[in-house]
Amino acid sequence: MRLLAVLLAVTCLAGAASAEELSGTLQKVKETRKIALGYQEASVPFSYLDGNQKPVGLAMDICLRIVDAVKKQLGMPDIAVDYVAVTSSNRIPLMVNGTLDLHCSATTNNADRQKQVAFTNTHFLSATRFAAKKAAKINTIDDLKGKAVTAVAGSVNLNQLAKVNTERNLGIKIMPAVDQAEAFLLLETDRAQAYALDDIQLAVAIARSKEPAQFMISDETFSKPEPYGIMLRREDAPFKALADRATADLYASPEIEVLYRKWLESPTPPNGINYNVPMSPALRSAFKTPSSSADPDVYVVK
Repeated sequence: MRLLAVLLAVTCLAGAASAEELSGTLQKVKETRKIALGYQEASVPFSYLDGNQKPVGLAMDICLRIVDAVKKQLGMPDIAVDYVAVTSSNRIPLMVNGTLDLHCSATTNNADRQKQVAFTNTHFLSATRFAAKKAAKINTIDDLKGKAVTAVAGSVNLNQLAKVNTERNLGIKIMPAVDQAEAFLLLETDRAQAYALDDIQLAVAIARSKEPAQFMISDETFSKPEPYGIMLRREDAPFKALADRATADLYASPEIEVLYRKWLESPTPPNGINYNVPMSPALRSAFKTPSSSADPDVYVVK
């Protein structure tokens, strides 16, 4: 009897110690039996609403793999998923105040943001390029010399365009646009000969245009690769370690090729648009050696 009592006491202490080891997000999820995923309604094709108003996209699929890992680690297969619509302006505050547990979209991982939040392994690399009409035969940045080029006012893209314009003395007439819709209209109507923006957003705009075959996207970039990552809270090492393991396992498996083709090289819901964005050598390399670094140089293929 005494031996049995001792064994029971040890078992109880071990269980208590295990419970005490949980902290941060994992403890919150265990207590509430739910996990909150932030999404953006129009961050195509990373997170957006389909025809049934359901959040879908590449980043959403990656987040659900992290959720599966949480369920497995906690031994709780019935954890509920709460989907929370967020905007570019409130996504970080909602992460910091605990409303969100993961933010699943196209959020650039940079040094400034890492002062407030953390990121798991990079799931996409974007860079500023320009779109032009194929008929204009504008293929390189130097070909923009003396041309009218648009970019969204106040954007990083416009700043990068202005910097290259000054450094190369190209004499580009920069035309700031109010938003992406106006900028693409300037290009469509030939008031601007080129449009500078993140390459993935250019691909989406072109695919949605009246005549996608009219346009091209430059090979040459105005910037180094900029990593997109799933966002989580800072100073939560156990949860970040779990998310890093889950994403690294996914990126090392053939499934990442399937997911990438599903969202970037195939007809997508709700309108069957194919964005035709092949996986870049830099992203393929990033999947082979997963990193949550904000340093663009980490992602440059040597």
